[in-house]
Amino acid sequence: MIELGKNSSTPPPNAMEVEARAADWVTEQHNAKTWTEDGQMRLDAWLAQSLAHRVAYVRLNAAWRRTHRLAALRSHDVDVGILNSLHRRIRSGLMGTGVALVVIGLLAGGVFALSAQRGQAYATGLGEHRVITLADGSKIELNTNTSLRVLTRSGERRILLGKGEAFFQIRHDAARKFIVIAAGHRIVDLGTQFTVRNDSERVQVMLLQGRARIESVDARRQTQSAVLSPGDLAVATARSLSVLKETKQALADETAWRQGELVFHFTSLANAAAEFNRYNRKKIVVADSIVARRQIGGTFATNDVALFGRIARDLLGVQVEDRGAEIVISR
Repeated sequence: MIELGKNSSTPPPNAMEVEARAADWVTEQHNAKTWTEDGQMRLDAWLAQSLAHRVAYVRLNAAWRRTHRLAALRSHDVDVGILNSLHRRIRSGLMGTGVALVVIGLLAGGVFALSAQRGQAYATGLGEHRVITLADGSKIELNTNTSLRVLTRSGERRILLGKGEAFFQIRHDAARKFIVIAAGHRIVDLGTQFTVRNDSERVQVMLLQGRARIESVDARRQTQSAVLSPGDLAVATARSLSVLKETKQALADETAWRQGELVFHFTSLANAAAEFNRYNRKKIVVADSIVARRQIGGTFATNDVALFGRIARDLLGVQVEDRGAEIVISR
């Protein structure tokens, strides 16, 4: 057991923000009419950000459940007013931080798993790459800053991709579907290798082998679906779904992150910088709109921002300034 914090009537501002956000999550999650798998993925992504997030959520969720049980003793229908009152108390800080006792095993290794039914969560930090192997031999590669949750149910294997990008190499089993949920969309494996990138409002699916189906999972979104074949690149938003055919070389370039590389072909400096910034704490800032539209090509290590700056300077004649926390490119 570990003790986190002492009794205090005024938590630090950042702690109060964490408490307030955790309270919001608990309130939203326990509203059965609106909670969705997309919401669960967003919660998992928030929980994966820090130990403080997980501690706050576990404690406040336990408090909520205690209040729920007390209300249920009075009536078969839980008093929503009581639950909302608890939320207001949490938000206003009246509950205080107190002394939180948490079982170390619950949070060990940065993995969040409240119960077996909620599955196993995995995450990577900025610039990290991780490969996990499922019990059936299927493999999932997590790209930088990615979080997902694996649920194994009777007749189904389900992945909830909260954020980031992953490569899936799936052992097909007709009796047990393999499904990826990302930002309101469902990708159903039909025997395949594919990548899924979740940028919150935009999901990108690239099929390398086999077949897969992409479809809407949220009734509030416009109904859309497509069956993908090798070389297809699907881009889905809340209102649209487009499918393009890519060359084998383009597919290889798009998955070069698996070898720790970024490949650019006539890519604008703005877009190239944005890709580098997905992997590095030291950011590339393109400070000029005209320079941002200039194009660059080449293969770079995902963590070599200095080389990218030198190549941009030498080939494009731009100004490159290393300011420590960032590299600024301008005219």
